[in-house]
Amino acid sequence: MTTRRTVLAAGAGLGAAAVASGVPSAEAQTTQKTFVLVHGAWHGGWCWRRVADILERKGHKVFTPTLTGLGERSHLMSRDINLDTHIADVVNVFKWEDLKDAVLVGHSYGGWVISGAAEQVLPRLASIVFLDAFMPDNATRGLDNTSEFSRKGILAAMEKGEVSRPSPTAEMFQVNAKDRAWVDSKVTPQPVGVALQPIKLTGARDKVAKKTYIRAASYPQATFDKYLGICKADKTWRTYEIPCGHDVMVDMPERLAEVLVEVG
Repeated sequence: MTTRRTVLAAGAGLGAAAVASGVPSAEAQTTQKTFVLVHGAWHGGWCWRRVADILERKGHKVFTPTLTGLGERSHLMSRDINLDTHIADVVNVFKWEDLKDAVLVGHSYGGWVISGAAEQVLPRLASIVFLDAFMPDNATRGLDNTSEFSRKGILAAMEKGEVSRPSPTAEMFQVNAKDRAWVDSKVTPQPVGVALQPIKLTGARDKVAKKTYIRAASYPQATFDKYLGICKADKTWRTYEIPCGHDVMVDMPERLAEVLVEVG
């Protein structure tokens, strides 16, 4: 099920974006944009609510699909869920909503999903954004390219014959103290199958006209530091560092919305 929100604000959202210098971009102020925001492991479309509200008040369209087996779709958890399932969840939003010139954003595990989706919806993308996210190489698996915590969780679930693995606490994501109870109440188990299927990539991700990597600077993750370094060294990418924990959309929604409009 895809959540489509009605544009809440008339006009073009003046003052919506701020460029790196702090001066609002005239183009960002007047152009309505379409965002597809893809959550990470254990999360759901719910985690984008604050960012979506901000973007919609500025006149943008926002889609926050919840991946199969998670969030409000957790009742669909199954051993049949794999990476292709989640990629199809996102691709189908583009197909059924006839999206064009969209900004595709993936958080954390969502980097796998948007990398795969870009292979199928490249002509419909204006921009792609990796938010403290994985940027997998072709033929790699989540099991082989993740944190030690996640790897142990996946292997333990497989040994027990379970189809999912429980979420860590919001504190482990370094979510701000006042929002930890809320996040802990919303996270759901992550399907194991998505980490076992090798991804098929042909380089579509790198062909997107605008490419951005955003790092949550307060969250220690060597793999994300590596991706940030790679993108910094490539002039076709824009990079940002936001001083907060891993769930940037929860901790600093206003700043994140500014950046998304700017890079869209």
